[in-house]
Amino acid sequence: MNHTNLIHRLIVLAAILIRQMPLEAQPHLSAPIGLMTDLLAYPDYQSAGGYPVQPFWSAAAFQLGQSVRISSQHPAFSWALPTGKDAITQIAYRILLASHPDSLAHQRGDYWDSGQVSGSSSTAIIYQGKALQPRTLYFWKVQIWAANGQPSSFSTVSAFYTDSVLSDCVSAHYPLQKTDQLPIVIKKTGTSYQIDFGKAAFGQLKLTLTALADGDTVNVHLGEAAQPNGNLNRKPGGNIRYQQYRLPLRAGTHTYQVQIKPDGLNTRPAAAKMPAYIGEVLPFRYVELENYVAAILPGQVVRTAVNYPFNEEASSFSSSDTILNAVWELCKYSTKATTFAGIYVDGDRERLPYEADAYINQLCHYATDREYSLARYSQEHLLFHATWPTEWILQSVLMAWNDYLYTGDIRYAQHYYEELKAKTLTDLEGDNGLISTCTGKQTKAFIQRIHFNGDTIRDIVDWPHSGILGLAKGKGGETDGFVFNNYNAVVNAYYYKALLDISALAASMGKTDDAAFYSNKAASVKKAFQQIFWDKKQQLFCDGEKTRHASLHTNMFALTFGLAEEKQRASVTKFVRSRGMACSVYGSQFLMDAIYEGGDAEYGLSLLHSQELRSWYNMIRAGSTITMEAWDNQFKPNQDWNHIWGAVPANIIPRKLMGVEPLTPGWDEFRIKPQIGSLAWATIKVPTIKGAVEVSVRQEAGHYQMTVCIPGNTKAHLVLPGNGKKQSVTINGQPVKTDRKGDQLILPVLGGGEYEVQYN
Repeated sequence: MNHTNLIHRLIVLAAILIRQMPLEAQPHLSAPIGLMTDLLAYPDYQSAGGYPVQPFWSAAAFQLGQSVRISSQHPAFSWALPTGKDAITQIAYRILLASHPDSLAHQRGDYWDSGQVSGSSSTAIIYQGKALQPRTLYFWKVQIWAANGQPSSFSTVSAFYTDSVLSDCVSAHYPLQKTDQLPIVIKKTGTSYQIDFGKAAFGQLKLTLTALADGDTVNVHLGEAAQPNGNLNRKPGGNIRYQQYRLPLRAGTHTYQVQIKPDGLNTRPAAAKMPAYIGEVLPFRYVELENYVAAILPGQVVRTAVNYPFNEEASSFSSSDTILNAVWELCKYSTKATTFAGIYVDGDRERLPYEADAYINQLCHYATDREYSLARYSQEHLLFHATWPTEWILQSVLMAWNDYLYTGDIRYAQHYYEELKAKTLTDLEGDNGLISTCTGKQTKAFIQRIHFNGDTIRDIVDWPHSGILGLAKGKGGETDGFVFNNYNAVVNAYYYKALLDISALAASMGKTDDAAFYSNKAASVKKAFQQIFWDKKQQLFCDGEKTRHASLHTNMFALTFGLAEEKQRASVTKFVRSRGMACSVYGSQFLMDAIYEGGDAEYGLSLLHSQELRSWYNMIRAGSTITMEAWDNQFKPNQDWNHIWGAVPANIIPRKLMGVEPLTPGWDEFRIKPQIGSLAWATIKVPTIKGAVEVSVRQEAGHYQMTVCIPGNTKAHLVLPGNGKKQSVTINGQPVKTDRKGDQLILPVLGGGEYEVQYN
């Protein structure tokens, strides 16, 4: 008998003995963790007046205050497996769902016992038990089997309450949450107090004040910006927020709630409304109390911040670059702070949901919290409330693909498939295979199909354009001189990406004919894009069919969405680098994607930690603690200081600089491809539906060291930077064989666990 056969027989014998051992005597196998019902980690969430309360598992408790309601007839269940040394690979699972926890305690599911189901699936497992009833409390738990056949113990129990009406596909979401916050600075000057909360937040103000007699009056000033001396700026300009209130006092000590005045613009019919249990809010950091002489302690000034529930511990990033760290913190905090309306909106000026803001918001939210419900809820709204820019409507398809890629849950795309098909805008396609909004194809039927409340949609490229919103006619907007033609290169780059995404979604649904149809259309678009927009003389893509002008936007979108052929990439990348940040904060999402797609890590880092006027650091330098709508007031004089589309590094740092991105839906397989440039070290924690991915990189004097922590039930594809020379790579001290692609090292695929990678 050779050694290989002997080892194989010993492994088989060990597996048989494990199966025959009493459960309590078997080696410990950790139970599943991170249970989610319809993408909610806390489906039993209950609150009163916006404040979370302890969840009581009773129907009566769910009917009081604000609570989560599951509206789907067939909710989806997901879980994670331990990360690191305890990581395992699942080969089967069993779900029990019951109408009472006592049944689960006796391993009975009176509504559903899935039995032992073979497979590694642990996301979006669709309920297949008895019909769920409205206004009913249910309980579920799950166990899994490892590759050696050993079962885990059951998970802890998760509870959820069904809504009054159940239907095929309705996204579940949390109520908004209030958090009381104390100031970090209280400074008295004469009869005034200057108060600073450290960061701006959408919220309300409570004051506990003392008056000797009725009739004393305090003037209360709230705002986002400060003067150079640190005091509140009462004339900040643009749409940077400032409000003043006259507060009459009563004799004695009382707590007063400042009633925030509604704004005429952001409370229009189309704007997102604050729910009654929250009330109106204002973004502010600074408070000034004028004409108040009594002493004030921190507990007497309370800001009640409002946001969607957010777990700050779900993600983290730190590096050897202090500016980059500050940019990360700004953008991560912005992702949390701008959820104040319970739906993705542009900012406080309009409080309107826009696809472009939502696309960036979605990526940022996924990268900073293990939270997917608000993105899906926002997408549902936008499907039926399209905005006017052509490219933004196309982004509904991109968001649907991201939803599936990051969650593994195809139900949203399945349910709204016909709507998503309309959002590809194929109705606008001409004989050349490209789409145009200027060739008479915008019929009433088309406008109705895309759910746009207007007459025609228009191309945007970037925003604002020259000569509007306070920009003088001679002052350039944010489009890098883009020349608009009937057939617009940027619009058709989006069209190409939307066709690819709808094709992938169709294939995942088993709609093979549709998948082939859209894939063929995408191929035709790419061919036409090359024929019509590529200028051989300039070796660049031009903006339209009748111009030779080549903008940053046209070329960065061609790179980002894969329209540039390999032989074209060098000249296009060189041009993109030459234009710098000649785009808005919105356009920077696609510029940064293009830069890292081109492997230009050092240039990407230079923009992320830039201190130029067009930089994220400039937002910090200007005094904003939530990302701005524009790089600076001069680029958009009516801008606000609380715009989510300015938070691009919140997703670019995890996705591109640290290179952690899903390859297959639900993170079954993902890539780790750090591109940290000249950073000495960087470390990150990225939340996923399968659990957290942790990556640390350190490089010095030609030595490269990386540690990774990979969740169970996943596979990680590692792609590392080489130096053009033959390198000996070790993983956990053992030499491994690598493949080389250009100057990149392709390592063996790794399963769940902790690994240390080193090479010189």
